[in-house]
Amino acid sequence: MTAKVQILQLDNSGDARGFSFTTPAEALAFVARMADVHLAMTKPGAVRGNHYHLRRREAIVVLPGAKWSLHWDEGADSTAEHREFDGEGAVLVLVSPGASHAVRNDGIAPLWLVAISSEPYDPAESVTRKVV
Repeated sequence: MTAKVQILQLDNSGDARGFSFTTPAEALAFVARMADVHLAMTKPGAVRGNHYHLRRREAIVVLPGAKWSLHWDEGADSTAEHREFDGEGAVLVLVSPGASHAVRNDGIAPLWLVAISSEPYDPAESVTRKVV
């Protein structure tokens, strides 16, 4: 059984100009079709998420910068898990329907992320379930 939340470090192919990260083909295959792209900034101490999606697959790329943590579950009857990141590199998080997820900015600088979704944004499709 494949986990409902998968975490992958992205390779930095940047040079003297700065970071450069490419979304891997498996992330695009996971989403299958790109119906929405969302860019968000999270202030220090703030949390984005604490919800799950009914249908939507989501590939979240957290960009380098602030220290942060990912919190998730594998479904309603599972225990919440978490993993901490130092903000040194970009991280790809693949989230399947039914897995609640949240990103918390544990640093002192803004945290930026890009979410690629398989379905258009619909607030009725996101259901609150706190994992942090």
